[in-house]
Amino acid sequence: MIARELIAVPQYAVDVERGLSSSPKTLPTKLFYDARGSELFEAITELPEYYPTRTELEILREYSAEIARSAGTGLAVVELGAGTAAKTCTLLKAVAARQMRVDYVPVDISRAAVREARDRVRAEVPQSFVRPMVVDFSNGFDFLSSIPGPRLVLYLGSSIGNFDPPAAIEMLEGVRNELAPGDALLLGTDLVKSPEILVPAYDDAQGVTAEFNKNILARLNRELDANFDLDEFRHIACWNASASRVEMHLESVRVQTVDLKLVQSSVEFTAGERIHTENSYKYTIPMVNEMLSASGFSLEKSWFDRKEWFALHLARV
Repeated sequence: MIARELIAVPQYAVDVERGLSSSPKTLPTKLFYDARGSELFEAITELPEYYPTRTELEILREYSAEIARSAGTGLAVVELGAGTAAKTCTLLKAVAARQMRVDYVPVDISRAAVREARDRVRAEVPQSFVRPMVVDFSNGFDFLSSIPGPRLVLYLGSSIGNFDPPAAIEMLEGVRNELAPGDALLLGTDLVKSPEILVPAYDDAQGVTAEFNKNILARLNRELDANFDLDEFRHIACWNASASRVEMHLESVRVQTVDLKLVQSSVEFTAGERIHTENSYKYTIPMVNEMLSASGFSLEKSWFDRKEWFALHLARV
């Protein structure tokens, strides 16, 4: 009891206990992105199987000038889930070509990621004024009101696909409620395609995605004094056609009990029992239009890569 009082229990612990006691078991996706998880995700984006980053970058390289022109002038660019802003400089350079100064606000749950984003953008876009923010979006989007407009909010990488449809609408609605008429959203979505293309993007031959998935357990070991044996869990990626999503799971390879000492609880696993760690929804254009409309945005234009595997959508308040 004394140790529990001395060691701070992370705020997410309640969500972890709830998720691991549910059926099926789940863990919050946001736990992926500690410093190690962010490093692994950056490595994933460079894998041959992981097409979303390449195809989105192809769109940005081809159409950034047109996107910037369509978005307007005098923009403050706010990027939700910015990561290290590896792709964003392409668009920021196009925005900078239309205005003297670019206010760029990278927003992410990872402090290390936004620091890297700040350094990258300052180096590559000299006209930029970078104001990083470390934010957990589960606490809402009030911070948007502190950023002078007009604003172009970026939500790239098909990050919206990690939300179930009602939660995606709620999330976008939360963003919409903090914006003003004329502000815009640039939304990235991965599109429906063959499972032979989709599944390897989440289960690469080198095992980097498997390590990324298991890192969530390593984090619980560090931060909740848990004793997950990572070798006793198997990474699973599969296509759920009826839900239009790729799912990631961690599957227990045997009967086992895991203790989470900091919160004084334990979790029983049967052989083959899974923890559902992530969804990645894949969209059609009607699905995107419906999602944006339901959240209060109006879709203005979409841009695609040459294979039409990915799309960027400009929507207006």
